Amino acid sequence: MRSATTLATRPHFRVTAVSCRDDHTRWSAPEVHGDYRVVLVRRGRFRRRAGGADADLDATTAYVGVPGEEEHFAHPAGGDDCTSVSVTPALWRTMAGDTARPPAPSVYADAPLDLAHRRLLASARGGDVDYALAEELLGLLAATVARAVAAPVPPRGRKDAALVAAAREAITEAHPAADGLLPLAELLGASPFRLSRAFTRELGVPLTRYRNRVRVARALDRLEQGETGLAALAAELGFADQSHLTRTLRHHLGRTPTSLRRLLSPAEDAPPPRGSGAGE
Repeated sequence: MRSATTLATRPHFRVTAVSCRDDHTRWSAPEVHGDYRVVLVRRGRFRRRAGGADADLDATTAYVGVPGEEEHFAHPAGGDDCTSVSVTPALWRTMAGDTARPPAPSVYADAPLDLAHRRLLASARGGDVDYALAEELLGLLAATVARAVAAPVPPRGRKDAALVAAAREAITEAHPAADGLLPLAELLGASPFRLSRAFTRELGVPLTRYRNRVRVARALDRLEQGETGLAALAAELGFADQSHLTRTLRHHLGRTPTSLRRLLSPAEDAPPPRGSGAGE
């Protein structure tokens, strides 16, 4: 079952919260849309097939859909919550130019892009659609589209793709073996060297950085809810101490936990996140 709630709409764009509560490994019937869409995952995971390529989507990835493209979806993990940003061709061209190359089927959503996504949702709750939300939306679009159209999609090996997908699942689901590279490789029946190389080749970031990306997202979840107990939060998320948590957030986002908590408040009239258009 799929439900959609419009968070904001204007002639040039629409922001929609989409929830799917399905549990099936089969591909859905084809869907065709008439607009450009950037879709970011907030919770859960699913699979998408478009243009002859399959992609595993979760909160560390985003995808770009183009008009007339045939898409199929599968939900082997019980469902997901996403944010869909639809834009007109004219607005898309201001971001992507007139390149004829289709966008990559999925892009890595690093911590700055995750924060830009959260800021977009916070601005939607604030109610200022024409300025506050529009500004956050343009920043998010610029960051996502730049990554999606910047370079050709590298060739993928099926075995490595499956291995990386399994590793991502173990990390995002907080499997005990995901606490270290060696036990994770053992869980997946692969050598640590192969797992490490495959991960960087598939996603473009090292396994260590990806694991920290997931932990940063969990920290942002709690800060978004107003969490103030940073020492307990650090211990819960597997950081050595509060200072380690703070250093990691500074490294990925250039901000302290207190600053991020204020930034994610819908009532906060704050500047756009620093580095929202740059990779980690």
